[in-house]
Amino acid sequence: MSGRFAGRRVVVTRALDFMGPALVETFRGEGAEVMADTRDLRPVNAAAGLIEDAGHIDILIANLIAPDPRIILEEDTTEALWQTMFDTMVHPLYRLVHAVLPQMRARRAGKVVVMGSANALRGTDNRSAYSAARGAQVSYVRCVGLAAVKHNVQINLIAQNFVENATSFPSGARAVPDLAERLKEVPVGRLATGRESATLAMYLAGPESDFFVGQVVPFAGGWMSA
Repeated sequence: MSGRFAGRRVVVTRALDFMGPALVETFRGEGAEVMADTRDLRPVNAAAGLIEDAGHIDILIANLIAPDPRIILEEDTTEALWQTMFDTMVHPLYRLVHAVLPQMRARRAGKVVVMGSANALRGTDNRSAYSAARGAQVSYVRCVGLAAVKHNVQINLIAQNFVENATSFPSGARAVPDLAERLKEVPVGRLATGRESATLAMYLAGPESDFFVGQVVPFAGGWMSA
């Protein structure tokens, strides 16, 4: 531990889900003051309430996840499923950034790291709603990142897949029968640890990444290139 984030205030959303546990542990291990928030961000005013409750925020980690049911036929994508994906992962992202940017802009300093998905960048035939919502996150980050950097605020996204996490690949995932088959698509042939992804998030949250502007960083063990 180097304590490189000592004195920095970090907010991690949905801290019990997806990459939340690994992010909280990793940032705290480097000395950050971490607000591990667990509230439901679907209500319209929830994101603004979180930012107000947090007060000063140096780094916002937008860790958002929705259940990812695999469908057989595209017509099995229901209106409710489609709405859930966007209500859980897209609208809260906009509201979080909208609420936190004024204070970061006023200080001319701040970082936003979005924990996204490589499914936004590579098509699969049974997750259109999930991938569409993740794709909306990508487009939003690319656009808002250009606006924010004018005020010395960097907003970037990690497009990950095949990473151990509390939701998609929990600790028991290695015992799932089809995992070995799925890993054949991943050139490195394994799952990444949660800490590996959280370490990348730390890089994007630190001063070394000031030249990253609205970037989407693939983190999928070569799955994007296979």
